[in-house]
Amino acid sequence: MLRRPIESSQYFSAEFADVTNELGAKRSVGRTGTRFDNAWAESFNGTLENERVNRTEYPTRAHARKDIIAYIELRYNQIRLHSAIDYRTPNEIKSEWLERNQAA
Repeated sequence: MLRRPIESSQYFSAEFADVTNELGAKRSVGRTGTRFDNAWAESFNGTLENERVNRTEYPTRAHARKDIIAYIELRYNQIRLHSAIDYRTPNEIKSEWLERNQAA
């Protein structure tokens, strides 16, 4: 069942609730700046859509899945520089964190 993209203002709609219920997904709503804030996820999804999904035609769902995973693992995490983390990659940040928090 393919549906049209859902705009951000529709996240509270009955249609969105029905789709998430069908998929068994939990919806979350939180105040800005709390651990329930979806800003990071929304930013990531927007980047994924703009840089990859909207520029690619996928013949099958399996092809889309494979391409999106490759984008995340090979470009987003390893090559793409992120302004919010001082123009470093997520993998660099993770490596630094692991080094600092390694058990003695």
